[in-house]
Amino acid sequence: MDITFLGTGSAYPSPNRCASSLIFRNDGECWMFDCGEGTQIQLQRSIIRAGRITKVFITHLHGDHLYGLPGFLNTISFGTIEERDPIELYGPTGLRRYVRTSMDVSRSQLNYPLIINELQITDDMLPEDWTDWQSNYESTEPQHPSEQPGRTITKDENGIWNIFESETFIVQAAPLKHRVPTFGYVVREKDQPGSLNAKHLKDLGVPAGPLYGKLKKGESITTPDGTVVRPEDAVGPPKRGRKIAFLWDTHDASLAAPLLQDVDVMVHEATMENEMKEKCVLNGHSTPEMAGEFARSVCAKKLIITHFSQRYKTSSDNEEDEPTTTKLLLQAKEAFQSDNVVAAADLLTVSIPTLSLR
Repeated sequence: MDITFLGTGSAYPSPNRCASSLIFRNDGECWMFDCGEGTQIQLQRSIIRAGRITKVFITHLHGDHLYGLPGFLNTISFGTIEERDPIELYGPTGLRRYVRTSMDVSRSQLNYPLIINELQITDDMLPEDWTDWQSNYESTEPQHPSEQPGRTITKDENGIWNIFESETFIVQAAPLKHRVPTFGYVVREKDQPGSLNAKHLKDLGVPAGPLYGKLKKGESITTPDGTVVRPEDAVGPPKRGRKIAFLWDTHDASLAAPLLQDVDVMVHEATMENEMKEKCVLNGHSTPEMAGEFARSVCAKKLIITHFSQRYKTSSDNEEDEPTTTKLLLQAKEAFQSDNVVAAADLLTVSIPTLSLR
């Protein structure tokens, strides 16, 4: 399991840093979170095969998180020869209208199924001047010819948007405070059985096959010579499911806090240095101190900061007297009260190790 950052900049792509996008990868399946302008180019520079991406999650409808999506959808179509599974999109109300309109006016042809799912915006997420948001955001356009019906996902009684559940993962969302309706996403891996000690089983004469499956399910088995093998004799400790949070853009993620307790990896924006907090918050963003303090408040184990203003260079392309992300990293570490902080960079891959239950 790992995360590859395709773009870590805010507002617009630059020669030093592309707009926001990352890939979450597990067992060969790839999910994209946000798709800013330049994402297609970054995919070609990365270790990720674009055709492996099956889901795209959009946090909000600002251009630096969205403008790469129509091009990406078309790029997948160009590279698809055989039939493939649908690409599923998830994002706030308005995503369906944006995709349908951009596909329609550009006469884009897709040779794979597309499913657009919307997280329903609630009135308490709206700025005060958004009196006409329904007419602007709710889609009245017809479906794209390749589009299959999607879902409208509403919040539950706990204020959580339950996006989907598979055999391996549960994906949920919660609102973040920003200048437009914004969601933070949490991917929670379910606990998995421990690894089989195949050598030990072979020594006991247990043939590979259904008996292995019973042990993995926690059932005892009997070998051909009558020996009883208990699960604890042949299966390692269970693997605790990992929890990863993706939070940007926001100046206040507190509404998502109940969903984020003890998160293993938190990706959180840190647009400007602490000294520019007033300007940062005015634009709906966080400083490294804000990100670090929030991560500490929910007992996050690792913090990765991203979404940097283009004024900050990386250490490798720094020129004399120019601010770098190193300053942001140090400020985040101080607020988080831990060195387990990473400043993301374009094309950086961060591994998320397997965890054992104690």
